[in-house]
Amino acid sequence: MYSTSLSESKVVVLAVVVVVVVVVVVVVVVVVVALVVVVAVHVIVVVIVHVIVEVAVVVVVVVVVVVVVVVVVVVVVVVEVDVIVVVVVEFSSCGSSSSTFEVVAAIIAARVVGVEVVVVVVVLAVAAAVVVVVIVVVGIVGVVVVVVAVVVVVVVVVVVVVVVVFVWLPPLFILVLVVVVAAVEVVVVVVVVVVVVVVVVVVVVVVVVVVVVVVVVVVVVAVAVREFQNGRRKCTRINTTVSPGLIV
Repeated sequence: MYSTSLSESKVVVLAVVVVVVVVVVVVVVVVVVALVVVVAVHVIVVVIVHVIVEVAVVVVVVVVVVVVVVVVVVVVVVVEVDVIVVVVVEFSSCGSSSSTFEVVAAIIAARVVGVEVVVVVVVLAVAAAVVVVVIVVVGIVGVVVVVVAVVVVVVVVVVVVVVVVFVWLPPLFILVLVVVVAAVEVVVVVVVVVVVVVVVVVVVVVVVVVVVVVVVVVVVVAVAVREFQNGRRKCTRINTTVSPGLIV
């Protein structure tokens, strides 16, 4: 009877050991698989974010350049037409020679166009640099979002493992939960980065267009006024030499 009880005790102890070993193995496997899933998902997220940022750099620079060029061309045409009209009307009073005001107008137009080209090139270069910097910052923000997501998911995994240990939920449920959380994280991170990039694109394009228009108009008008005044003095000298009565 004693030997039988001893044998039963050994069986019980062995069974408990087996159960504990199985539980530990299951928990370790769940934790390892969960962490592998987390790492894999975050590698994918980082790659996706970087691809989005790199594509955004190209797209934003192209969009900014195209929009700015179109707007600048429109503004320059309008401003130049106004300047040429004013120049032609003003210098038509130079009665000594019909070509006088044409030459002066051509000089003014050439100088104004030269200034426009310099201004547009400089502004576009600065705009492209600003866009690249902004997108790089967005990329950094995206990486920060990914890091935060890593922390959140790791915390979730730890909490889930604790639940497994103390509440004895099925391991399959844990893996499914980890995969679901990781998938949600991918979607959230990608959506956040895309939204931020789109907002940055819109803001940068609007700001660049406004700045370019203002700079071009101010510079063109300033140069035109200066050249206009110089030409007017030339016209006055010509008219004074020919006939003082023609001065307007």
